Amino acid sequence: MRVSVVGAGLGGLALAQGLRGAGIEADVFERDPGIAARFQGYRLVLDPIGFQAVRDCLPTRWHPLLDEIVMDASAEQLILDPQLNTVGKLGAGRTGIVVDRQVLRHLLLTGLTVHTDAALTGYDVLADGNVRARFARREPATADLLVGADGVTSAVRGVLSPRTTPTDTGVRFVIGRTPLTDEFANLSKAYGSKIAGDGVSLLLGAMRFRTPPKQAAEQLAPEVTLPDIGDYVRWAMILPPNGSLENLTAQDAVLSRMDGWHPELRALIEQADPDNSTLLSIRVVKPGERWTSGPVTLLGDAIHATSPTGGNGANTALRDADLLRRCLTEADEGRQDLLSAVDDYERQMFEYGAEAVRSSLEKLPAFAPEARLS
Repeated sequence: MRVSVVGAGLGGLALAQGLRGAGIEADVFERDPGIAARFQGYRLVLDPIGFQAVRDCLPTRWHPLLDEIVMDASAEQLILDPQLNTVGKLGAGRTGIVVDRQVLRHLLLTGLTVHTDAALTGYDVLADGNVRARFARREPATADLLVGADGVTSAVRGVLSPRTTPTDTGVRFVIGRTPLTDEFANLSKAYGSKIAGDGVSLLLGAMRFRTPPKQAAEQLAPEVTLPDIGDYVRWAMILPPNGSLENLTAQDAVLSRMDGWHPELRALIEQADPDNSTLLSIRVVKPGERWTSGPVTLLGDAIHATSPTGGNGANTALRDADLLRRCLTEADEGRQDLLSAVDDYERQMFEYGAEAVRSSLEKLPAFAPEARLS
């Protein structure tokens, strides 16, 4: 069996790793001109299902490395005012495994065949049941299965399920990263909590590695090269729907909304790495009617993009990858045919994927009351 995976995000790469481990050929096609061509995000909190999915897709020899580059985390999920006084509670405390997205992505990339500058323009289902993917600047690729793991603007979804389209909530947020130094030790209460200002919410999260990733790889898995990243604070400010940024930089846009805030909070933004700060929009994709199962399917944000306030986007994509890996392994071993395996995957994925989107939108008004949810 051969599988073409379109999209080199966490879900697509986890699937490719899992298939590789099962002896199934998998090629990854990425539209970006290079693996590190654009912003890839920061720390993630993985729930038990998401973290187990990563472990099951990776070779067991890398499990010690994975365990060394993550951290256990818990947060009370408080609501604080701009002077860091507790004024409420968001809900039940949250626990999980924290991992840096960039570090995890580099681990998942190791050993895979990834074709960059491969923008999909369409695909054809051939008479023999195979599927041929067409690209703008490279030769077509034929496989038994084509998996669209290409995000919110999925080109694969545009052909497979053209009526399933993204919904823009109108909410924008600025995200950035600041090195974690002793200067910010007093901010620990704010990690995992919401700081509520005048029409904005600021969210902070600490990333502390058990061992620096580059050093951990050199010690535990020399064939793996991980980024040289130190501990940091990930911050994100959620802005009012359609709030103007007035052509400011990401940092200045945040600071302009922090007049009178606690000096340590302002210092955190002032000392951020400007090359790792960016403006993003919150768009969701709700799974619509199922298509007829065939040699093309979708994974992750391509079919169920969630609001980041749900904290379940990466977890759900990784769950997809592990489930599809298991279904395809059964097909490769002759325990069921390929189309039945794809149908089994899609039936389960649609159910929990729709719930993930619904849950994430339910939590969005706590951070952006004027969000458009319909």
